Amino acid sequence: MKLIIAYIKPEQLGDVKEELVKSEVFRLSVTNALGCGRQKGYSENYRGSEREVNLLKKVRLEIAVNDEFLDQTVDAIIKGAKTDHIGDGKIFILNIEECIRVRTRETGRDAIG
Repeated sequence: MKLIIAYIKPEQLGDVKEELVKSEVFRLSVTNALGCGRQKGYSENYRGSEREVNLLKKVRLEIAVNDEFLDQTVDAIIKGAKTDHIGDGKIFILNIEECIRVRTRETGRDAIG
Protein backbone atom coordinates (compact mmCIF):
# COMPACT_ATOMS: atom_id res chain seq x y z
CA MET A 1 0.00 0.00 0.00
CA LYS A 2 1.28 3.44 -0.93
CA LEU A 3 0.31 7.04 -0.25
CA ILE A 4 0.90 9.34 -3.19
CA ILE A 5 1.20 13.03 -2.36
CA ALA A 6 1.36 15.33 -5.36
CA TYR A 7 1.67 19.11 -5.59
CA ILE A 8 0.43 20.51 -8.90
CA LYS A 9 -0.65 23.81 -10.45
CA PRO A 10 -4.29 24.58 -9.59
CA GLU A 11 -5.21 25.07 -13.24
CA GLN A 12 -4.09 21.48 -14.00
CA LEU A 13 -6.43 19.86 -11.47
CA GLY A 14 -9.18 19.19 -14.00
CA ASP A 15 -6.78 17.50 -16.41
CA VAL A 16 -5.26 15.39 -13.61
CA LYS A 17 -8.70 14.27 -12.41
CA GLU A 18 -9.65 13.36 -15.97
CA GLU A 19 -6.50 11.24 -16.41
CA LEU A 20 -7.07 9.55 -13.04
CA VAL A 21 -10.61 8.57 -14.08
CA LYS A 22 -9.26 7.15 -17.35
CA SER A 23 -6.82 5.09 -15.24
CA GLU A 24 -9.69 3.86 -13.02
CA VAL A 25 -8.44 5.75 -9.96
CA PHE A 26 -11.49 7.38 -8.36
CA ARG A 27 -10.49 8.08 -4.75
CA LEU A 28 -8.49 11.17 -3.88
CA SER A 29 -8.29 14.06 -1.45
CA VAL A 30 -7.60 17.58 -2.67
CA THR A 31 -6.49 20.57 -0.59
CA ASN A 32 -5.20 24.03 -1.43
CA ALA A 33 -1.56 24.67 -0.55
CA LEU A 34 1.02 27.43 -0.77
CA GLY A 35 4.65 26.79 -1.60
CA CYS A 36 7.65 27.59 -3.70
CA GLY A 37 10.46 25.72 -5.28
CA ARG A 38 12.59 26.56 -8.25
CA GLN A 39 10.05 29.22 -9.31
CA LYS A 40 11.01 31.35 -6.29
CA GLY A 41 7.87 33.47 -6.58
CA TYR A 42 7.41 36.80 -8.35
CA SER A 43 7.16 40.55 -7.71
CA GLU A 44 3.99 42.59 -8.00
CA ASN A 45 2.97 46.18 -7.43
CA TYR A 46 0.25 46.71 -4.86
CA ARG A 47 -1.01 50.22 -4.16
CA GLY A 48 2.18 51.79 -5.41
CA SER A 49 4.66 49.56 -3.58
CA GLU A 50 6.47 46.52 -4.88
CA ARG A 51 5.88 43.28 -2.99
CA GLU A 52 7.69 39.98 -3.28
CA VAL A 53 5.31 37.02 -3.49
CA ASN A 54 7.30 33.87 -2.77
CA LEU A 55 4.52 31.45 -1.86
CA LEU A 56 2.61 30.34 -4.93
CA LYS A 57 -0.79 28.65 -5.04
CA LYS A 58 -0.62 24.89 -5.49
CA VAL A 59 -3.03 21.99 -5.09
CA ARG A 60 -2.11 19.00 -2.92
CA LEU A 61 -3.47 15.62 -3.94
CA GLU A 62 -3.38 12.61 -1.62
CA ILE A 63 -4.20 9.22 -3.07
CA ALA A 64 -3.88 5.91 -1.23
CA VAL A 65 -3.45 2.97 -3.60
CA ASN A 66 -2.67 -0.70 -3.50
CA ASP A 67 0.74 -1.48 -4.98
CA GLU A 68 -0.59 -2.69 -8.34
CA PHE A 69 -2.20 0.74 -8.97
CA LEU A 70 0.93 2.77 -8.17
CA ASP A 71 2.43 3.11 -11.66
CA GLN A 72 -0.83 3.91 -13.45
CA THR A 73 -1.72 6.51 -10.81
CA VAL A 74 1.66 8.25 -11.04
CA ASP A 75 1.51 8.15 -14.85
CA ALA A 76 -1.96 9.72 -14.80
CA ILE A 77 -0.84 12.54 -12.50
CA ILE A 78 2.17 13.28 -14.70
CA LYS A 79 0.13 13.17 -17.91
CA GLY A 80 -2.47 15.58 -16.51
CA ALA A 81 -0.10 17.96 -14.70
CA LYS A 82 2.77 18.28 -17.17
CA THR A 83 3.05 21.58 -19.03
CA ASP A 84 6.84 21.47 -19.59
CA HIS A 85 7.31 24.62 -17.49
CA ILE A 86 8.98 25.13 -14.14
CA GLY A 87 6.45 24.62 -11.36
CA ASP A 88 4.59 21.65 -12.85
CA GLY A 89 4.84 19.97 -9.44
CA LYS A 90 6.26 17.13 -7.41
CA ILE A 91 5.10 13.64 -6.50
CA PHE A 92 6.05 11.90 -3.26
CA ILE A 93 5.39 8.21 -2.60
CA LEU A 94 5.26 6.86 0.93
CA ASN A 95 4.64 3.39 2.33
CA ILE A 96 1.45 2.90 4.31
CA GLU A 97 1.79 0.63 7.31
CA GLU A 98 -1.93 0.16 7.86
CA CYS A 99 -5.27 1.39 6.63
CA ILE A 100 -8.61 0.96 8.41
CA ARG A 101 -12.02 1.73 6.95
CA VAL A 102 -13.98 3.39 9.74
CA ARG A 103 -17.43 2.14 8.73
CA THR A 104 -16.62 -1.58 8.43
CA ARG A 105 -13.30 -1.86 10.30
CA GLU A 106 -11.80 -3.54 7.20
CA THR A 107 -8.02 -3.29 7.19
CA GLY A 108 -5.17 -3.31 4.68
CA ARG A 109 -5.82 -3.74 0.97
CA ASP A 110 -9.56 -4.19 1.47
CA ALA A 111 -9.83 -0.85 3.29
CA ILE A 112 -8.15 1.08 0.47
CA GLY A 113 -10.44 -0.46 -2.12
